[in-house]
Amino acid sequence: MDTAARTLRVGIVGYGGAGRGIHARLVREAGHVVMAVVVRSPERRAAAAEDWPGVHLHDDVDALLADRAAYDVVVVASPSALHADHATALARAGVPVVVDKPLALGATASRAVVDAAEQAGTPLTVFQNRRWDPEQLTLRSVLDRGDLGRVHTFERRWERWRPVPQQRWKENDLVGGGLLLDLGPHLVDSATQLFGPVTGVWAELRSHTTPTEDDVFLVLHHAPDADGNAVVSRLWAGSVVGAPGPRTRVLGTGGAYVVTTFENDASPFEVFDDAAPAGTLGWVTRGREREPVPQAPGGHADFYRAVAAWLLDDGPVPVDPRDAVRTAEVLDAARRSAREGRLLEV
Repeated sequence: MDTAARTLRVGIVGYGGAGRGIHARLVREAGHVVMAVVVRSPERRAAAAEDWPGVHLHDDVDALLADRAAYDVVVVASPSALHADHATALARAGVPVVVDKPLALGATASRAVVDAAEQAGTPLTVFQNRRWDPEQLTLRSVLDRGDLGRVHTFERRWERWRPVPQQRWKENDLVGGGLLLDLGPHLVDSATQLFGPVTGVWAELRSHTTPTEDDVFLVLHHAPDADGNAVVSRLWAGSVVGAPGPRTRVLGTGGAYVVTTFENDASPFEVFDDAAPAGTLGWVTRGREREPVPQAPGGHADFYRAVAAWLLDDGPVPVDPRDAVRTAEVLDAARRSAREGRLLEV
């Protein structure tokens, strides 16, 4: 039977901004169904029941495990500080697991989760949905065509204007909160997927309006490729940015690829996109010359289509969890670099 015509039954741990707002939405878009949810808040329990009539609601992971016949895979979308414990318990019970980023709070804990899953023989993957961003896929096509020549610099910004912080754990929890663990995994994974492993990290982390960092700047030194070319990535994440910069800028000896908008947010430096033809995303520029780039097909729901192929048809793992361990190593080094004020090897 064709995978696209088959329904994957999904359990979700946590039904807040990530569980409901991202995972449940993409599960539905991919044609699958949520059958069980771990959630305690009365309001969120009511939301899950409304979204998925007949869904099984549980107070904790132990109760979810006792309901094993209801689902094929469980998504861990709880607060970041709980990811390792929840994922390990599920893996040891033999339940296939999707863990929202970050896999754990650091490299040591991330490695322990992956080891536990491997020892139990349990399928484990990590939700790096930004690999399926149309922007990332379009950039990949530009690089594959060689439009930019020899690339030397990759820049990506995840900046927003939020002078009044949201009152939630991501902004306020000193353990597990902050932009380094929230947006950092996306930024680092994007860079390493495009330009290879990281050998050195330099970082600045600041807090303007929250107890945790709300301003992140990372410089990643990538290992040289077979031709000796070593790319440098410069990555920003900020919540107090009244003038967000160009979302993506990739510089090479043959030109640049530029994207000045991100999803529903526009930049005041949006000098190109108001004139972009339909069906395009970003521009290849060479000084004053520019040409629009056809948008590559794909979207975030393709992650869950890949999960179905992985679990139902023995397809490849959507995201190798060891990639998440390597990302955690980079983020650990970034935190040490910011503290010590120097470039650190990874």
